[in-house]
Amino acid sequence: MASDSELRLTRLSHGGGCGCKIAPGVLQNILGEAARKLVPPALLVGIETADDAAVYQLNERQAIVATTDFFMPIVDDPFDFGAIAATNAISDVYAMGATPLFALAIVGMPVNQLPLDTIRRILEGGESVCARAGIPVAGGHTIDSVEPIYGLVAIGVVDPAHVKRNASARAGDVIVLGKPLGVGIYSAALRRDALTPPQYEALVANTTKLNTPGIALGARDDVHALTDVTGFGLLGHLLEVCRGSKLRASLRFRDVPVLPSALALAREGFVTGASKRNLDSYGGNVTFSPALDDAARALLTDPQTSGGLLVACAPGAVHAVLAAFAAEGFEHARVVGELAEGSAQIDVA
Repeated sequence: MASDSELRLTRLSHGGGCGCKIAPGVLQNILGEAARKLVPPALLVGIETADDAAVYQLNERQAIVATTDFFMPIVDDPFDFGAIAATNAISDVYAMGATPLFALAIVGMPVNQLPLDTIRRILEGGESVCARAGIPVAGGHTIDSVEPIYGLVAIGVVDPAHVKRNASARAGDVIVLGKPLGVGIYSAALRRDALTPPQYEALVANTTKLNTPGIALGARDDVHALTDVTGFGLLGHLLEVCRGSKLRASLRFRDVPVLPSALALAREGFVTGASKRNLDSYGGNVTFSPALDDAARALLTDPQTSGGLLVACAPGAVHAVLAAFAAEGFEHARVVGELAEGSAQIDVA
């Protein structure tokens, strides 16, 4: 965490992390008919269901997975900012069931305001995560920008038979969430100097944990759909699964993993504007139990930066799915609900 005498990266941007995303309803209007344009047969996954990455088939056994993700600072420490942004970008490759191959850096920095050492530390943070993922940063592009921006283009490879889409869930599937919620709430508290050192450590640990279980989950036939929870919050990304799969979801709030004291912080007013924008965009497709207060709703719509994998699997696969998470150190993975026949709707109890 930065002291008062240190440069505050979060003060140089109007938003941070995946909370910078354009609201889902606005994004849908912007994209419009784009999904109906030229779609070659080899393009297995495009933008039609707002999936995590594009997938282009090369041959019977190989397909390229390509994605890009970048944002403004969510924390003040330059190394941590770079590491979080890189983890978030690579997550989209794992969310397709793929193995990352290499990355390209996307760098926009206010060079007249940031010391070169600070910019270098941001890049070092990203490179450290790429090293953990076993991939090189093979190039990139830089610009002089008004706000600090960093992220990656991440490229991976997958067997076409193992591609996991967000739109292939089945009625009767169980929903598993791999990481706890509350990143946006923590970031709101950090901006107002209300986050404790242990909470900051939990924030960084959560957002720099690579979603490596995606590779093993992608190879399982009884895992039907996979995505990661980022800027649209748990409800927003679950609703994408429901819309693409033409299903209805039931979610149990008591089972949702949460970062320590995140709910209490939300009740103290530490919520993001993105949470409200998210709920305004898709709230008409969500039915909340009257027992859930505003803080609980804010947590479920809270924008997650480098959030957890969201898995739809057959009931008989639950033990194996949780074991795959546990094997990679994801001790907070939980079963949080089920999917059933019906229109795109989420019922939260």
